[in-house]
Amino acid sequence: MTLPSTMQAMVTMGHGGYDQLVWHTDWPRPDPRPGEVLIRVRACGLNNTDINTREGWYSKAVTGATGAASGAPAKEDPSWGGAPIQFPRIQGADAVGEIVAVGAGVSLDRIGQRVITDNWLRDPEAPEDKEKTGYFGSERDGGFAEYAALSSENAVRIRSVLSDAELATFSCSYSTAEGMLTRASVGANDTVLVPGASGGVGGALVQLAKLRGARVIAMASEAKQAAVAELGPDLILPRHPENLRAALGAERVSVVADVVGGPIWPELIDCLVRGGRYTCSGAIAGPMVELDLRTFYLRDLTFTGSTVIAPEVMTNLVRYIEAGQVRPLLAATYPLKDLAEAQRAFAAKMHAGNIVVLP
Repeated sequence: MTLPSTMQAMVTMGHGGYDQLVWHTDWPRPDPRPGEVLIRVRACGLNNTDINTREGWYSKAVTGATGAASGAPAKEDPSWGGAPIQFPRIQGADAVGEIVAVGAGVSLDRIGQRVITDNWLRDPEAPEDKEKTGYFGSERDGGFAEYAALSSENAVRIRSVLSDAELATFSCSYSTAEGMLTRASVGANDTVLVPGASGGVGGALVQLAKLRGARVIAMASEAKQAAVAELGPDLILPRHPENLRAALGAERVSVVADVVGGPIWPELIDCLVRGGRYTCSGAIAGPMVELDLRTFYLRDLTFTGSTVIAPEVMTNLVRYIEAGQVRPLLAATYPLKDLAEAQRAFAAKMHAGNIVVLP
């Protein structure tokens, strides 16, 4: 197969607003290095991480919700890992496509395989060392382009009847959700409260917690509750009830799985039963919260942060997808060249599920 030497790509030129997303029609196509594969990208999902990284939101200097850092200058710790990101950078983590070339040491049999990306870039000598991890579309170029190269191990073969756009809703959101539930040891005896259940991670949390046999209480705005109901939660509450404890009634919440944070956070913690667990992998409504330490220690609560997932999480997720045990949450698709428009729609949070761009 003869491959072009250049490609179309949306390139992030630095920290800041949408003006930092620059469309190129002749960006150099990557070549796979030893141990790597080259993917022709067919679809790539959007995620909060893309926007947060571009804006520099991960900087401790930013205290507002996602979107509050737009146009802010780069800080010392503007990326998820606390180290400066290198620009220009092609972002985009949730790539789906087919392998069209391989580097030295990779079997030619991989060419033609349909793949989904495992986004965590690990040290092969220490795959569980969280200090030695990177992220596809952050520490190296990702999927907002016609082609992307990455380690063969990170290009996971998938056999599914789902479309490329549907598959592109899974990798980041669902692995994040599964990582949270794994970190919190969620099981069949748990009742899990999911704020922001209409989002990509929230919807994944609902499905994956149900798959574990847990009782699930979803929180979503009235306009999105019908879409959330299709995911099978046992109970749906408003996005921000006037009194969360009263809305829960006799429900005994043992786990809060949260990517929202913001003003409602103290109420989420206050509804946990003694010995309950709070697990978090985001703060789209704001990272600065207030905690009464008496609630924390008198109720014997456990807090877990979840970013770098266990290596087996993605393997489990692909198995769920292939078995039809989870469903995609595709809200809309946009051409890749319209990424800025797609991100604006994503940030507005008027949709249920995830948004995908197509090269």
